[in-house]
Amino acid sequence: MKTIKLLLFSALITCFACDKNNDDTDPIDNMDDVGVIDMNEFDVNFVQNYGATTTRDIMVEVMDTNGNAIAGATISVAETNELTDDQGIAILRDAAVYERFGYIKASKDGFIHASRSIAPAAGLNQVRIMMLPETVSGTTVSGAVATISNGAGASVLLNGNYIDANGVEYAGDVDVILHHLDPTDVNMPDQMPGMLYAQDADGEEQGLVTLGMLAVELRGAAGQDLNLMDGSTATLTIPLDPSLIANAPVTLPLWYFDEVNGVWIEEGEATLQGAAYVGEVSHFSFWNCDIPTDANVICLVLSDEDGNPLANTTITITSATFGTTSGTTNIDGEVCGYMPSGEVLELNVYNDTCGDSSLFNTNIGPFSSDETVAITVILTGDVITETIVGTLSDCLGALISNGYAVVDYLDGGATAVIGTDGSFELSIIRCTDAIEFSIKGIDIDGVQQSAEQGYSFTTPLTNVGNLLACETITEFIQYDLDTGATTFFTTEDISAQFSANNPQTNGPSVTISAYDDNTNEGIYLYGQLMATPYVGVYDSLDWQDPDDLGFNIEEFFGAMNNDTMEYTLTALGEIGEYIDISFNGTYEDNAGTEHTLTGTVHVLRDN
Repeated sequence: MKTIKLLLFSALITCFACDKNNDDTDPIDNMDDVGVIDMNEFDVNFVQNYGATTTRDIMVEVMDTNGNAIAGATISVAETNELTDDQGIAILRDAAVYERFGYIKASKDGFIHASRSIAPAAGLNQVRIMMLPETVSGTTVSGAVATISNGAGASVLLNGNYIDANGVEYAGDVDVILHHLDPTDVNMPDQMPGMLYAQDADGEEQGLVTLGMLAVELRGAAGQDLNLMDGSTATLTIPLDPSLIANAPVTLPLWYFDEVNGVWIEEGEATLQGAAYVGEVSHFSFWNCDIPTDANVICLVLSDEDGNPLANTTITITSATFGTTSGTTNIDGEVCGYMPSGEVLELNVYNDTCGDSSLFNTNIGPFSSDETVAITVILTGDVITETIVGTLSDCLGALISNGYAVVDYLDGGATAVIGTDGSFELSIIRCTDAIEFSIKGIDIDGVQQSAEQGYSFTTPLTNVGNLLACETITEFIQYDLDTGATTFFTTEDISAQFSANNPQTNGPSVTISAYDDNTNEGIYLYGQLMATPYVGVYDSLDWQDPDDLGFNIEEFFGAMNNDTMEYTLTALGEIGEYIDISFNGTYEDNAGTEHTLTGTVHVLRDN
């Protein structure tokens, strides 16, 4: 599955939270004042920072480090649990969160613990998690001092004393799993747990700027989770990217990730030794070398000059002090996150399918409290906004209320959740010189999906009609007339004939028909085609011109005058393979009444 996402280009990946006790002290200047912190745990009063409890819809996409979808991962938000489907997608509706904080966990055999924390937006929240494999970096044994390295500069020095999850002393072989996360790696925001939001040593709220993370997990001989025995310590070595060394403080706080509560907790410190931070820890989780900062929850709502929300749009926020972070707007054009206080920030809007240059640039802030900011984006360059609408139904034609639609466009795409009425709507920014896209619908409860169909944009609104999520039906034709009930035909009703050299036109043609004896409904579709491979966008056929190329729908719709019909042929296979056509547009009947017609053809070629 493809998604529109701009890769981070800053050396520092930033994510911010607000501290109610703001001051103007430069956090970098104060690094030398940080002392060794004893074991620090989550303060139950810290949740007062989160605001009131509420519910939000969350779509989670889970993948491995190669970008492949992970099916069957368990996604949890509070008491709500769902499994990812074959596309790596899970949708959690009305999940329990707070106004300023939500915590999403992902688990799957063969991968280490994964999660994401968010500042929830009012609409659909789309989250991407890249799970890290449970790959063993080295093996040691209890009672032995050992240094385990990942082979790329990250290591852990162990003293040999371990306990299991019940606090019982463990004896035996110990597998050590190490993952170093480098803030210059564009995948780090998807791989790291939670977000860079923390409880400091005084129990106060902090945002973080990371210089690197190290995940350490220990497994016993039976695969059980292990940790350090009380009173024992281990030494972590976290390498620093050369581009960060010049501005790196000599010492800075260490923070561990609390997997139960979804925040980072300050504990101890690390010292820069050569090109790596070295620090001592008393237990294992993700450990993080970070500079704390003050910030606020800011929600940006983007729209174009006509007031249309800019959904599925990538933005970056750049701080002169802390670097750059990115996000993607939801269907309402909204994206929320933690941004530094008291600083003018640079906002850029991107569409990476149409080039790497910013489409819009402006300054926002400074901010001193949580705020929602409306941004009118004046698009420049060869791009425009598009809206795609449609419905999704199952094999019986019943509308689906738990599913999603996926648009594939150039090197990107977008995803929309199906509403309770079976409809969907999504917007994208597209290139003016690329008008073709494809779409498919997924029925989560029925574990079915539609055929992927090609369409052409009909600016500014493209209605793809009804998508039929029914893999058990080998072929079908379906159409919607005036957005009424969907009419569809299945295998026994359909004929699909192809001629490579039609004697009447001396060119290739296709004839597809379907008729249902029970309902007396039918459709007849004829097309005169361009040369092999035949695929492309066609308009209506001019019968008066034997050399014209195009399609025509006959009989069951009556007269079709002044039509704007467009037909997209995306596949014409060999005998027994599929012919795929989508069509949409308007026409007038003999009384001058305008009608809207959309449909999909997914049929097996008969000859």
